Amino acid sequence: MSAYWIAHVTIHDMEKYKRYMSIAPLAFEKYGAKFLARGGKATCLEGAEYERHIIIEFSDLATAQACYYSEEYARARAARENCADVMITIVESLN
Repeated sequence: MSAYWIAHVTIHDMEKYKRYMSIAPLAFEKYGAKFLARGGKATCLEGAEYERHIIIEFSDLATAQACYYSEEYARARAARENCADVMITIVESLN
């Protein structure tokens, strides 16, 4: 059963965030991530407003969680510290 990362991001320092963007793909490639939405036009209807919205598909919940907790993604998260507000949820598909 597929699982998805749903991420909301507001970047405060693009120069520092570029380091995250150069490191994070290593984890996504390793765990077979498929980007379904990345940025693009969005409308916030309720809750906190973020600049970017990302939906990433993984083969299953265990793989999505393994990617998040991987050494590769830990390095990416460290690079992202203090330059962006981020909310990430991992959700399992109904099908």
